[in-house]
Amino acid sequence: MAHGRVCPWWLGYFLASPLRRMTLKPARLLSPYVREGMTVLEPGPGMGLFTLELARLVGPAGRVVAVDIQPRMIQGLKRRAAKAGLGERIDIRLAQPGSLGIRDVSNADFALAFAVVHECPDAEKFFSELAASLRPGATLLFVEPSSHVKRAQFEDELKAASRAGFAAVEDPGVGRNRAALLKLA
Repeated sequence: MAHGRVCPWWLGYFLASPLRRMTLKPARLLSPYVREGMTVLEPGPGMGLFTLELARLVGPAGRVVAVDIQPRMIQGLKRRAAKAGLGERIDIRLAQPGSLGIRDVSNADFALAFAVVHECPDAEKFFSELAASLRPGATLLFVEPSSHVKRAQFEDELKAASRAGFAAVEDPGVGRNRAALLKLA
């Protein structure tokens, strides 16, 4: 699901940096939504700033399905997951042309879309694919950087999510980002 404005792979090192981890605090951000044993979807994980924390939170009985369009991001994520001893909890995939490649995933409990929807050529398709892989009542933490995504664009993306069956539950207040916690009907 590539788009012309995809973050270059080499920025993945910065995006997974300790400084960014200190700023965004992945454990604090994700722990209200993710429990042991869950199946979690993460499209656009980059090199895994959130992926590793998701894997810790789901525990050995859970699973994280991380899908990216860039092989070099995936290589970095695999290295980081192995080093952290979390590789067995993470199903790392290369997205298919025009698709997230998650059709085989069903009844996932949670999804994280952090700074990824604005890079997709078709937000409707993105949200529809997520909805098809989540169980009814599952939640999606949807976050876009306010530096890249203006309010009107974020509202349009929320409308696309709504058409796919998601409803806004709350604004989780994620730093200098636009964010919404969405629930699948």
